[in-house]
Amino acid sequence: MSQAPIGIFDSGVGGLSVWRQVVHHLPGETVLYLADQAHVPYGNRSAAEIQGHCLAITDHLVREGCKAIVVACNTASAVALQPLRQRFPQLPILGLEPAVKPAVAITRSGVVGVMATPATFQGELYRATVGRCAGSVQVVEQVCIGLADLVEQGQLEGPHCDATLRRFLDPMLAAGADTIVLGCTHYPFVIEAIRRLVGPGLAVLDPAPAVARHLGEVLEQQGLRLAPGALPAPPHRFLTTGEAAAFDRAVARLVGADCRSQALRWCRNPEGEAVLAPA
Repeated sequence: MSQAPIGIFDSGVGGLSVWRQVVHHLPGETVLYLADQAHVPYGNRSAAEIQGHCLAITDHLVREGCKAIVVACNTASAVALQPLRQRFPQLPILGLEPAVKPAVAITRSGVVGVMATPATFQGELYRATVGRCAGSVQVVEQVCIGLADLVEQGQLEGPHCDATLRRFLDPMLAAGADTIVLGCTHYPFVIEAIRRLVGPGLAVLDPAPAVARHLGEVLEQQGLRLAPGALPAPPHRFLTTGEAAAFDRAVARLVGADCRSQALRWCRNPEGEAVLAPA
């Protein structure tokens, strides 16, 4: 067993939807969460840029002593998961992929909608998942430009949020989708608004609980999982490349955690590589 922390990172607050599930399913563990708010959102950036950020962030989390890493961002998982596993072959690194397989298993209409960013849809991970799992089911891909930004800004309800969601939901509903997959970790924070708009007859899937359960299995298999209460767990920690006080307020609002985050800054090492350092 290891009392080292689990590292979780995202471009912003979206990965907190994964953080809350990990904390819920693995109550004996300590989590170190890093929000790269200097570069939020990742969905609008090139694959090379995202990979560079993710490699530097994982380097930092490894230096912090993390025993496992969760890439709590569908976009980052789509373009950086394999390079990260190649760089750190001994480290358990989990990513996210849209929950197409369970959606295909439960759809009655044969049409599944997926809400995600352009980078997620273009990534090899997503395309392989659809190719492997969709079969004869029609997958309607809905790019949701700006939705992650609303979550970052704390606009989780109200007329503007509803209008934005309707713009994304209506094409999938018109195509006959009866199941919608949330393909970005920001989107579960508006899942109740989505369910209210589409009605009770439509399933909306959040992959975060399955990721947390799988993380527990991986830690167990590798002898890294702590039993609840086995040791006094250190407090969860939070890091951000943005403004710490604003991030702390967002954490309290979204997951109800008392957060005193540490600010980081991007800089260059002597070799000219991007690295993270205390602000």
